[in-house]
Amino acid sequence: MHRVAAKFVPRILTADQKHQRVAHQFLAKNKIAIIPHPPYSPDLAPCDFFLFPKMKLKLKGRRFDTIEEIQAETQKVLDILTEKDFQEAFQKWRRRWVRCLHAGGNYFEGDGGR
Repeated sequence: MHRVAAKFVPRILTADQKHQRVAHQFLAKNKIAIIPHPPYSPDLAPCDFFLFPKMKLKLKGRRFDTIEEIQAETQKVLDILTEKDFQEAFQKWRRRWVRCLHAGGNYFEGDGGR
């Protein structure tokens, strides 16, 4: 195990760790509670389970010559999404959050038929 004297810790922290440390100090100083949350999970990210699959279905197998073509076709996919699509996505998102909470943050598969 590598041991480091406390006075050297700020020098060896990465930029992200330094920002996190500053953020925690700011929150503590201003008496703002830190709420624990699970790490990033694609099951809980609406873009990963709703938006990206829809886009992939529409763009699958296509070839584009320019970035502008990609942007235009992507915009077309976004434009056809309805308010109902988004409402359903957020209802599914909520169900996934509930399942995650009931699973204690542990891995689970599928939507559970709900």
